[in-house]
Amino acid sequence: MRARVSWMNEADDAILEYLQELETETGHRISLPPTAVWYNLVEELGVLDRSQNTISRRMNVLSDASLLEKTSDKRGYYRITDRGLAYLEGEIDASDLERTDD
Repeated sequence: MRARVSWMNEADDAILEYLQELETETGHRISLPPTAVWYNLVEELGVLDRSQNTISRRMNVLSDASLLEKTSDKRGYYRITDRGLAYLEGEIDASDLERTDD
């Protein structure tokens, strides 16, 4: 079962699951900017009803938690990390993801 973390919301899970699905059979993880993630989750797939700014902000939060990594500071591209995959698989305890800076 997946960890329940107080600061996370449904957008976070959708973002992580979407980027997980983009991993290739050879294990290559695709990097995307928040705009592309928003477009696919909201406009194409209809799994979320969130603004583009919200998706961008949540991807930054997920990066701060090491669930995503920024692959290009200049362009703002992100991809899922090993920690992000472990979270989705329920291999991380919720207490390991709780922020202490709030």
